[in-house]
Amino acid sequence: MTYRVCFVCTGNICRSPMAEAVFHARVADAGLDDLVEADSAGTGGWHEGEGADPRTVAVLAENGYELDHTARQFQQSWFSRLDLVVALDAGHLRALRRLAPTERDAAKVRLLRSYDPAADGDDLDVPDPYYGGQDGFEECLEMVEAASTGLLAAVREQVEGRAA
Repeated sequence: MTYRVCFVCTGNICRSPMAEAVFHARVADAGLDDLVEADSAGTGGWHEGEGADPRTVAVLAENGYELDHTARQFQQSWFSRLDLVVALDAGHLRALRRLAPTERDAAKVRLLRSYDPAADGDDLDVPDPYYGGQDGFEECLEMVEAASTGLLAAVREQVEGRAA
């Protein structure tokens, strides 16, 4: 049975597609691509149908990641098919938990940086790089990569638990 993860930020053109691309690479490197699927969405629909921000695409490409992306808005009905919903900041976390139809669905929502043991527990947000320069996108990628190792370990544990 496939384990499904969805990364969520505001508009689904910067942070969440970046997290999706990095996690796809980690899953493939771990040989779990037949067992784990990842995608992304935004809390709002402002950019639906658009590609990722060109700065996101550039930073990913410079670091060896691939991304084929079309922005979309997260839908409440998706909770039933998802195992984990990964929010990129506390605002997304609150919005997604309010949107969740059940307590069980709300419990599926986690902050990405909660998987990074080196992250400051008081500030687990991945800052929105949209209104800044290229350095914000690079910082975003660093945070996403740091958290992806712990996220992969947690997902691997869940996938292996299902197989047992």
